Amino acid sequence: MKSLFPKKSVLSPILATAANIVLVYVIYSVARLEFLLENRSWFSQAFSDGRLADLFLAGLRFDTSGIFYTNALYIILMLLPIHLKENRGWYRFCKIVFIVINSLALAVNLADSVYFNYTLKRTSWSVFSEFGSENFSKIIGVEILRHWYLLLLFALLVWGMWRLYVSPGMDIKRQSLPRYYILSILSLALAATITVTGIRGGLFNHWQNYIAALPLLYISYRLFKRRKVSAAYRWGGAVTLTAAVFLLATAPIGGWRHRDIRPIAISNANAFTEHPVETALVLNTPFSMIRSIGNVPFHHPGYFPSTAEAEKIFSPLHTPSDSVQPRKKNIVIFIIESFGKEYIGSLNKDILGEGYRGFTPFTDSLLTHSAYWKYSYDNGQKSIDGMPSILAGIPMFVRPFIVTPQAVNHLQGLPGALDEFGYETAFFHGARTGSMGFDGFARSIGFGRYHGREDFNLDSRFGGDDDFDGYWAIWDEPFMQYYALQMSEMKQPFMTAIFTASNHHPFNIPDKYKGRFPEGSMAIHPTVGYTDMALRRFFETARRQPWYDNTIFVITNDHTNMRDHDEYRSSIGAFYGPIIIFDPSGEITPGERMAIAQQIDIMPTLLNHIGYDRPYIAYGCDLFSTPEGDTWAVNYTNNTYQYVKYGHVLLFDGEKTIGIYDIDDHLMADNLMGKVKQQGEMERELKALIQSYMDRMLDDRLTPATTEANRK
Repeated sequence: MKSLFPKKSVLSPILATAANIVLVYVIYSVARLEFLLENRSWFSQAFSDGRLADLFLAGLRFDTSGIFYTNALYIILMLLPIHLKENRGWYRFCKIVFIVINSLALAVNLADSVYFNYTLKRTSWSVFSEFGSENFSKIIGVEILRHWYLLLLFALLVWGMWRLYVSPGMDIKRQSLPRYYILSILSLALAATITVTGIRGGLFNHWQNYIAALPLLYISYRLFKRRKVSAAYRWGGAVTLTAAVFLLATAPIGGWRHRDIRPIAISNANAFTEHPVETALVLNTPFSMIRSIGNVPFHHPGYFPSTAEAEKIFSPLHTPSDSVQPRKKNIVIFIIESFGKEYIGSLNKDILGEGYRGFTPFTDSLLTHSAYWKYSYDNGQKSIDGMPSILAGIPMFVRPFIVTPQAVNHLQGLPGALDEFGYETAFFHGARTGSMGFDGFARSIGFGRYHGREDFNLDSRFGGDDDFDGYWAIWDEPFMQYYALQMSEMKQPFMTAIFTASNHHPFNIPDKYKGRFPEGSMAIHPTVGYTDMALRRFFETARRQPWYDNTIFVITNDHTNMRDHDEYRSSIGAFYGPIIIFDPSGEITPGERMAIAQQIDIMPTLLNHIGYDRPYIAYGCDLFSTPEGDTWAVNYTNNTYQYVKYGHVLLFDGEKTIGIYDIDDHLMADNLMGKVKQQGEMERELKALIQSYMDRMLDDRLTPATTEANRK
């Protein structure tokens, strides 16, 4: 777009810059609208309650921070008080910088609208450490094909930025240099003030609103004053005038709701929402990624004067009684990729109704011979959350444990404890060694051996790379057969765990099985059926092995995935995962249990059941011996802790309770805050749990030995 301002105006660069920043606001708003439409089922309550406008308005504050973070360089380049830059070439370069920076920001916003369905939050900087060793080129290609309309929208918006970009007009020869430098320095100072204020989250507060509105009013005036007014000029004038009026209208109330949130942080989004999942609609991905760079995930919260005081209420230190009787049974743990509770028909009779069948006929049949829990929860939402929770009793708080500096703390874990108890241990994962950092974590918690894709390929009984799925790992069926046969070569008692991979995006199954499993309504449903079939074939092979009758089998998931029902789209429903314990000998009584179960309970439940007689650290409890009323679960999502106990789910933002719901209110529709007598006790217990967790992480006290050595 040609310059809107007289060439003799020294203010032309700052006014052009302001017009272009307004254009970025429009781009971010369109991206937020696309995010809403792509994930509308997650925000149905905001639709019905009429809160969408509030969420979009709140998003402007976070957009402001993200926009000024990413465009700070552009603003400086445009407003440098150097008269030699006042030429067409310099401003062309500035335009290229503007388009590139904001195209990247737009790309991550649009991409996150797809990724959100798997994580239920905006992507943070930790994504690079979580998946840094993975090759996503094929996955990205698949997603582009599936979401071609996003590519089209991206191209359209980038074209719009290019066409509607406002270039400054400047003829320095006609200007007085002293006047130029005075006004240019003042312009840069004003822009710097607005930029810093915007980055810190205070642009929509008090006097800054008036300052920001002035150039917008001037731009709209110039646009409407032109003799030949095109549609583009009218559009630009309307947008800038609307933005100016909005700034002026909200200035007296300090930004419509919350005044003092500077410096703005990701957690501030919770203040504008009623449900944690809604924070993703308020935030934008560039802001979320930038604000999470270098963040320290753990800190001493100071809820109690000391860790000792907190651990009078909750302690992860388990000390077995002197009367325990060892029973050295083999332990086999299945961590099944994305195996959410929603897909298992038998676990949904109280949630989705008796008529719901699910996609797992074998698992349904296995449940009739297994112990399982009506209220069972995951402790995280990613694969790298599942391993520490299941195998070391460490939940995910704030950031995945594996990618934090505390991952190098002294650890014991279930395999490390059993190694001291005379067990042979091995971990199996059908991806290449090093994938997701699983091999390193497996070693850190005491696994004696690691079996990856390379080891599978060396076994002549199988097809090697012919059994590779082309994206992630060996198909579940052959890798589970390999798993069963490898355990027959181990000395009893042994403890093993397998992390499967087939039930994962892009949700493919081997060609020979296509069309065999129910299609359902989502891409994941046939792969759930395939993995369930692979599990059946595993047990067919395992039953013929000499170790089978002396083995305890645990089946759980790493996290949930695609959700087809609103009951699984709430903040707590997204954590509904199965915990199934099957003992062929019958020592563990089959049937549904009413206690509250979670992944971090697996380690203490198994250690206590086999008679482990030494102290250990795990944040869960023994599900077989703990009274039902004392069982609980915890998880963390969108800067909010969710604590399940006493028949309720409490939401805590780190400072205060923001909601409490009945445990059977799967939609989280009725907030009972202030109406539940146990609310204060739940908050007190959760604070003790958080403080114990944070203090032990920071002080390297995750084993009994380091607890004693570092005792303060």
